[in-house]
Amino acid sequence: MCHFTPTMIKTGIFGGSFNPIHNGHITLARYIREAAELDEVWLMVSPQNPLKQQAGLLADELRLRIALQAVEDEPHITVSDYEFHLPRPSYTWNTLQSLRRDYPDRQFVLMIGGDNWQHFSRWYHADDILRNYPLVVYPRRGSDIISSPLPPNVQIVEADLLDISSTDIRRRVRQGKSITGMVPDCIIQAVTTHYASIE
Repeated sequence: MCHFTPTMIKTGIFGGSFNPIHNGHITLARYIREAAELDEVWLMVSPQNPLKQQAGLLADELRLRIALQAVEDEPHITVSDYEFHLPRPSYTWNTLQSLRRDYPDRQFVLMIGGDNWQHFSRWYHADDILRNYPLVVYPRRGSDIISSPLPPNVQIVEADLLDISSTDIRRRVRQGKSITGMVPDCIIQAVTTHYASIE
């Protein structure tokens, strides 16, 4: 069961490759933090799976560095490299269990998109995650969220979607097009530089 006391810090875990991070990620994290009454959100940068090389994925440390720069002025959003230090591939269940051991003062809340929720039953230890952690599910384009019946610890947040994707940002950078408004101004130069030759 989900154990929570009022003194614990409610921390949302928002995982992704952030390749690169963009304004949609940050806006969504802000919105869900308020809607789900979380104290903070950790953007958990996923490391590259050494057994599955992914084309177009910028190096771990560069994605992390750009993401850190992007949220410097966000008081309730933190970028984390926690999964960089766990055995790979990193399963969400293992990450959550490790976080619980390392941060006993926090209640971790898993944030996932509707596309992942549709296939959640296939996740590693899906039933254990549902029994032990609250989930917040947000919409993803092209994925319908079935809102009932839901487990008691699953909350649907009807966040507006910004029409921004990391794939489109990478494409625009390769084509020499502007990405103003798609990413925070403070990382435009870094994204443009590092993604110029990334597919």
